[in-house]
Amino acid sequence: MTNPTSTTTAPNSRAGRKEWTALVVLMLPLLLVSMDVSVLYFAIPQISADLAPTGTQQLWIFDIYAFVLAGLLMTMGSLGDRIGRRKLLLTGAVAFGAASVCAAYANSAEMLIAARAVLGIGGATLMPSTMALVRNMFRDAGQRAKAIGIWSGVMTGGIALGSVMSGILVEHFWWGSVFLVNLPAMVLLLILAPLLLPEFKDPQPGRFDLLSVPLSMAAVLPLVYGVKEIPSEGFEPQYVASIAVGLVFSLLFVRRQRRSASPLISPALFRHRGFGPAVLLNLISAFAMLGSAYFTTQYLQAVLGMSALEAALWALLPSVLIGCAAPVATVLVQRGVHRSTVVAIGFLTSACGYGLLALTGTDSLWTVLAGAGVLACGAVIVGSQLTDLALGAAPAEKAGAASSLLETGQEFGGALGMAVLGSIGTAVYRHDLVGAPDEARETLGGALAVARQLPGRSGQSLLVAAREAFTSGMHVAAFAGISVLLIAALLAARALRNTSADVPA
Repeated sequence: MTNPTSTTTAPNSRAGRKEWTALVVLMLPLLLVSMDVSVLYFAIPQISADLAPTGTQQLWIFDIYAFVLAGLLMTMGSLGDRIGRRKLLLTGAVAFGAASVCAAYANSAEMLIAARAVLGIGGATLMPSTMALVRNMFRDAGQRAKAIGIWSGVMTGGIALGSVMSGILVEHFWWGSVFLVNLPAMVLLLILAPLLLPEFKDPQPGRFDLLSVPLSMAAVLPLVYGVKEIPSEGFEPQYVASIAVGLVFSLLFVRRQRRSASPLISPALFRHRGFGPAVLLNLISAFAMLGSAYFTTQYLQAVLGMSALEAALWALLPSVLIGCAAPVATVLVQRGVHRSTVVAIGFLTSACGYGLLALTGTDSLWTVLAGAGVLACGAVIVGSQLTDLALGAAPAEKAGAASSLLETGQEFGGALGMAVLGSIGTAVYRHDLVGAPDEARETLGGALAVARQLPGRSGQSLLVAAREAFTSGMHVAAFAGISVLLIAALLAARALRNTSADVPA
C-alpha cells in the first residue's frame, strides 16, 4: 500500500541516488543514539568531581537513558505510523539536540539525570523512525536488504565508537563535550531531512490507544530493570519482584492489544509469516551479543590490566570484521542461499566466537578480540537478515510498530543476556574464590582493590586467583552461550524455512 502523502511514485520502484543519499542522512541519528549508550564510560569521573552525585544518582545517570529508550520504543513506533515518520524523526532530533545542550551544561546531578531521560525520549523517536523510513524508501527487496545491512552495521559500530569518542573528548575538553558532539549532526539532519526524506504514515491509523502507553512502559521497564540489576546485585527480592511485576503488566498489555479496536501494536503483525520468529530470534542474538560484552570489557581492563581508554581502543578492532558481515549475508541470500540457512550460519558463527572465548587464558588478548569479532559478525548477519524479514513481512503502513517491536526485543534480549550469562560467570567466580575476603568474592574489581591493600605475595596470590576465577567463569558462560546459539540455529532453520527472501512491498 502506498501512502497518499508519500513522495514515492510506485510501490515496486527501485530506489535511486536520492534515496541512497537520504539513507546516509538517516545514519546520523542512528549513530548518535547508539553512541549515547556508551558515551559516558570515560566522562563519569569528571562528572563525579563536578556534580558530586550520590551512588544512586550516578547509577541513574548511566541507566536512565536506556530505561526510557526501551520503555518508549513501542509507543513512538506506533506514533510515527500515525503522525508521519519524518515528522516524528524531526521532532525527536529537536528534543535530542536540546537535551544534549542541557546535559552538557548541567549544574547538578538531578539536572543531568533529567536531561539524560529526555535524551532517551528523543532516542526512542529516532530509532524506529529511521528503520521504518528505510522500509518505505527501499521497496525493492534486494536494495532494502543492502540498506538494512548498512543500518545494522552502523548501529553495532556506534556502541563501540561511543566509548572511544568519550575518552578522546574528555582527554582534550570537559565532560560536557560528549553531549555537544551531537549538535552538528542533529542540525544537519534538520536541514537535510525535509529535502531528502519523504513522509510516510498510515492513512487509516484509527484512534491512538492512550491506555496502552503506560501499560507498555509498566511491562518493559520493570523487566529491563530487574534483569539489568541481577548480574551485579544477585537475585535480591526486589529485583525478582520487579521482573514479576513486568510479566504481569506484559500479560495485561497483550490482552489490551488483542481487544482494542486500534491497538498500539497490532496483533495482526504476528500473522505475517516470519515476523514472530524474527522478533524472537533477534532477541536471542542480542542475548548472546550483550552477554559476551559483560565479560570481554572486564577482561580487557581487570584481567589484562588495561586503562579504560586503551581497552576501548582495542575493542574497536573487531569492528573491522563487522563491516563485512551484513553485505556478505545479503549477497548469499541474493545468490539463492535460503534466508533460514544464512540466519542459522549467523548463529553458528556467533557460537564459534563463544568457542574462542572458552579457549582464553589470563593473557589471551588476541583470542578475546578474535572471539568478540567473530561473535559480533554472526550477530550482524542474524540482525540484518531478521530485520529485513520482519520489515518486509509487515505492511508498509505498520513499519514503525514493527521496527519498535524488534528494537524492544533487542533491548530486553541484551539485558537478559547480561543477567543470565553474567550470573553464571559470577557464580563460578565466587565458587572458585572460596576462602577469599568477602569483598574480593563479590566482583573482580573488588578483588583487585583488596589485592592492592595486601602485602607482598598475599596480594599477588589473590590477584592471580581472582583473574583465573573470572576467566573460568567466562568459560562456563561461553559454553552456556554456545548452547543457546546452537538451539537458535536449529530454530532458525526450522521456523524460517517457509519464508521468502523476496517479500513483496
